[in-house]
Amino acid sequence: MTFTSEYEPFFQPPGWIVGPIWLILYTCLAISIFSAWEKRTEIKMPYVAFMFFFAQLALNLLWVEVFNSEEYLRSLLMLIFMIIFTIIYAYMTYNKARTASQLVWPYIAWISFAAMINTAYFLEFS
Repeated sequence: MTFTSEYEPFFQPPGWIVGPIWLILYTCLAISIFSAWEKRTEIKMPYVAFMFFFAQLALNLLWVEVFNSEEYLRSLLMLIFMIIFTIIYAYMTYNKARTASQLVWPYIAWISFAAMINTAYFLEFS
């Protein structure tokens, strides 16, 4: 199913900008995990940090289908867990792999913004 709602929150960005933003964010995510991997011997509990990173990434990849099927509460919960998991990853990597941590900060901001948009859809259609 594809997303076909005529409703859009006033703060939703135009569709043409979303693709380039995701390209930048996924590039930052890739560099972040690579950077953290290189410093894994210095990071306390690196595999726990990696688990949080890949858990949020899995949710990210599943989120589009859930949102497009207009399951707004479920997609909002997924975004909340993505935010939490990414913040934990950023926190766990901050001291020993600061670049890895800082590279996910724009992603955290973007998915937090997506949660605001998702909330607007949830409120509109619930």
